[in-house]
Amino acid sequence: MHIAFLLFPNVTQLDLTGPAQFLSRLPDAKVDLVWDNRDPVPTDAGFSILPTATFADVPRADILCVPGGIEVAKVIDHAPALDWVRQVGAEAQWVTSVCTGALILGAAGLLQGYKATTHWAWHDLLELFGAEPVHARHVIDRNRATGGGVTAGIDFALALMAEIAGEDHARAVQLALEYDPAPPFDTGAPDKAGAALVATYLTRANRLAPGRRAELIAAAERLGFNVPPGME
Repeated sequence: MHIAFLLFPNVTQLDLTGPAQFLSRLPDAKVDLVWDNRDPVPTDAGFSILPTATFADVPRADILCVPGGIEVAKVIDHAPALDWVRQVGAEAQWVTSVCTGALILGAAGLLQGYKATTHWAWHDLLELFGAEPVHARHVIDRNRATGGGVTAGIDFALALMAEIAGEDHARAVQLALEYDPAPPFDTGAPDKAGAALVATYLTRANRLAPGRRAELIAAAERLGFNVPPGME
């Protein structure tokens, strides 16, 4: 079971490493982290990850997984990356994403007509690419599997594992990795966090990456997608 993750500069590392840790426990799994070259790739956490392969090295895979990050618009505008996602996704048994990686899948034309999810703050942008947004921790629609924001990637990975190797196998991996979340706060979703905390987060996010929403919409327009009226 060859699993290929797209690795790119300023990726949200847990979008990638969380699912990679779980999916590596699939039977006969081989995991590749794929980018333009094999130089260390910086993540949003301040450390770098080494790619295991280049785009040319991995022309196909059984599972394609695309994580998210603050620079997904740059990935969408990077033709070699988007072409690779499109190529591998066309033949993969499973085409998947975590967080805003769904927007990269969408930009590659791989979510048109599919139900999908992504990080709550970017959820409405899914319709830019012809996807049907669903508010859920993970969504499986035929051979498309998408996870919500960051930590939802672990739930996504377990659900995908159950589809591939059976629920018993997925349950055993959950036990082995002691995935038994009991967070100290119940503020992990906007409907639980309250309006004030949501506003604080959005302000901070806009300050850290100003214009990111506009960049994504502009990237979609350059690829020929129609921007729905009122989307800004």
